[in-house]
Amino acid sequence: MPFPKTNPSLERALADRGYNDPTPVQAAVLQPDALDRDLLVSAQTGSGKTVAYGLAMASTLLGDAERFDVPREPMALIIAPTRELALQVNRELIWLYGPAGARVVSCVGGMDVRREQRALADGCHIVVGTPGRLRDHLERGRLDTSKMRVVVLDEADEMLDLGFREDLEFILDATPEERRTLLFSATLPKNIVALARRYQREAHRIDTLVQNQPHGDIDYRALRIAPNEVEHAVVNVLRFYESRGAMVFCHTREAVRHLHASLLERGFLAVALSGELTQSERSHALQALRDGRARVCVATDVAARGIDLPDLGLVIHFDLPNDHETLLHRSGRTGRAGRKGTCVLLVPYTRRRKAERLVDMAGVDVTWAGPPSADEIRLRDRERLMQDPIFTEETTEEDLVMARALLAERSAEEIANALVRFNRSRLPAPEEMVDTGPDREPRQRKDKRERQDERVRDFKDRSRDSSEGGFERSSEDMVWFRMSVGRRNNADPRWLLPIICRLGHVTKKEIGSIKIFDRETKFEIVKSHAPKFASAVRKTNDEDIRIEPADAGPGKPRDGKPHEGKSWDRPKSKGPKERGGPPPYGKPKDTKGPKDQKRPKDKKRSSDKRP
Repeated sequence: MPFPKTNPSLERALADRGYNDPTPVQAAVLQPDALDRDLLVSAQTGSGKTVAYGLAMASTLLGDAERFDVPREPMALIIAPTRELALQVNRELIWLYGPAGARVVSCVGGMDVRREQRALADGCHIVVGTPGRLRDHLERGRLDTSKMRVVVLDEADEMLDLGFREDLEFILDATPEERRTLLFSATLPKNIVALARRYQREAHRIDTLVQNQPHGDIDYRALRIAPNEVEHAVVNVLRFYESRGAMVFCHTREAVRHLHASLLERGFLAVALSGELTQSERSHALQALRDGRARVCVATDVAARGIDLPDLGLVIHFDLPNDHETLLHRSGRTGRAGRKGTCVLLVPYTRRRKAERLVDMAGVDVTWAGPPSADEIRLRDRERLMQDPIFTEETTEEDLVMARALLAERSAEEIANALVRFNRSRLPAPEEMVDTGPDREPRQRKDKRERQDERVRDFKDRSRDSSEGGFERSSEDMVWFRMSVGRRNNADPRWLLPIICRLGHVTKKEIGSIKIFDRETKFEIVKSHAPKFASAVRKTNDEDIRIEPADAGPGKPRDGKPHEGKSWDRPKSKGPKERGGPPPYGKPKDTKGPKDQKRPKDKKRSSDKRP
């Protein structure tokens, strides 16, 4: 379906950029019932919202004219949450309104404020900025909003999440009441709806998320991994897909620094984006991604808001998002403008339920699988090498001369081996990872006890094999410790063992039996290493796994009763003494027999005395 008839200048701009068919949100804002009205629009990230509101406000700004008049006071104001998004919107509106002679000015934090002041004083038609910088210009009298006809709030939900509500209200209160207000957001929570009711007049609601399949161009995959192998999983996922552009999301700046350094050490072309970088450093990092000098971007949620990178085909969630809205925002960095993308969630066994809740609330279909193995990556490398365009490119005379010279000196097999080694040398090596096999249904518990017994027996056999040549350990030589994961967290000796070694600074030889129960796990440590182990686990700050000394062995919990494989911390039902009240719920009756109990002498009751 072609674009509906709009302003001739905008039609020429769209044709020059190769825009033939509108996206759903672009077609919706151009319908007759949306003309010259306030709009409340929810559309997924990457659906062409910038061009959509650029087309929607054209009728208000230009009317029937093809070009703007001499620039004076600004006529339109676009507010975006981040610098990158504001600058991106600025570039989009420049080419869209270029044939109409529009002058677009950007006002964002981190840029030269005096240059922005001069641009506003010289006159403009459209202003694009971030809330903080726009409010600063308003308070200092540099931005005149008296002739403002349209105000656009782009990514409104993110601006509220970032704490810009007060700034937004200040800016909106400073604009004329008869303006049009266009509110665009990926989601419409209650605070967004309340903001719309306050500042919009009979807004026309457009919800393209309901009309279309959400994120239909994104392939969602959830990979089950051991908690201590998240970094290895990132390496293998990047190597398996070999996307021209990839983004890895972390929660904190420290995690971004650590993962970025780890990827650089392994040979990846990576850059980092976080709030601690200056605007110049952020611009250099983004330019490296656009130029192809970098292939991977490690970023926090806030730093990556509004970034539109070409050929971004892969998004990896190093840390699981806190909510489903963040999941959609992160994933929306790929699969944009009709291109296909892949979103990978790295799910430690201890976070399986949280991942399932996020996926259900987001309403996306996810394929569960294990991490890519090193053998699978090497097979992919071979397929990619066989299909490399180097074999199909046109051969020049100089190439033929060099090829004949090589064949004269070396055999064909030697030349092929050299090509394979050269190709392998420029690729980071994949990591060997643990996979527990095919994924099981979340609520399936059939033959769970039998599978657990097999795991324990298998681990005991491996422990005996690893301790051959040493002394035979008895129960007096070992100390029991307790770990806060169990069968409910898909605990398995194959990934528990390396975690115990890493957190406690011990090797496999110092670990004895491992007993996995419903909600926790108990394991043995050699008595001579127990003090060092206890000190090491106290210093670790792992939010998912807690290790502490156990008061009893695996068969005798704290109450001294035999254990049936259930959690020691499982709450007990209250007994008679705890319930209180009269018998039979109060204090039990005296159970002493006649031999143990002295019978008091009979005494006459006062009621038996006769006057």
